[in-house]
Amino acid sequence: MQYTTRVRRSAAALVTAVAATALMAGCTPTGDDGATAKPSTPPVSSEPAKPTPPAASQPAKPTPTGGSSSGGGSAGGGTKDCTIDQIKVSDAHQADVRPPGTGTGAAIVSVTNTSTHACTLRGFPTVAGAGHGSPDKNLPLAVTHSGSASPVTLAPGARAWTKLTFVNVQGEADGYCVSGATPSSFPTLVIGVPGAGSHQIAMDDGVFAECDDKATVTAFSPTKPS
Repeated sequence: MQYTTRVRRSAAALVTAVAATALMAGCTPTGDDGATAKPSTPPVSSEPAKPTPPAASQPAKPTPTGGSSSGGGSAGGGTKDCTIDQIKVSDAHQADVRPPGTGTGAAIVSVTNTSTHACTLRGFPTVAGAGHGSPDKNLPLAVTHSGSASPVTLAPGARAWTKLTFVNVQGEADGYCVSGATPSSFPTLVIGVPGAGSHQIAMDDGVFAECDDKATVTAFSPTKPS
């Protein structure tokens, strides 16, 4: 009986040892040649790509623009100033809007480009009472400018205007001046156009009658004043 018990114990111990060996063998992977398999190489960790810095932006260089040339008396677009041979100054016409009185009050004068090329008028006219037969006897009037001046380019045949406003004569017959001065009358006036000479003109009806030898003038304009 003791022998049998020992055999059973030995058999049980043997079974336990075999089972333990099998478990150990199952826990360790082997290759085809029975060698212990090496662990696979871990994947290389990928780092996030660093953003490429944007190229430094530089402000665009301004494109140079051409300016109008003032050399040679030319205006914008290369048009030259009008000369005395290119224009004709009309006789004056009494303005619709004028100071009260019996004298001339105000007159409208036009300038026409009579040439075959465009030209430019600038600024304000000068005014003088014409001397009898001699320019050195002209009587310059004291001129006050009204408004601002801008260049006026005239195509061939086009016109520009200026308005002359006088200190008006009051009363009938020879009339009188409010200032107490003696009224002046001129059959013709001499109109000076900047860069284009002096031009003698008459009234289209009557004579120029004014007081104090003064005139207020507008710049040459493409719009006819009233």
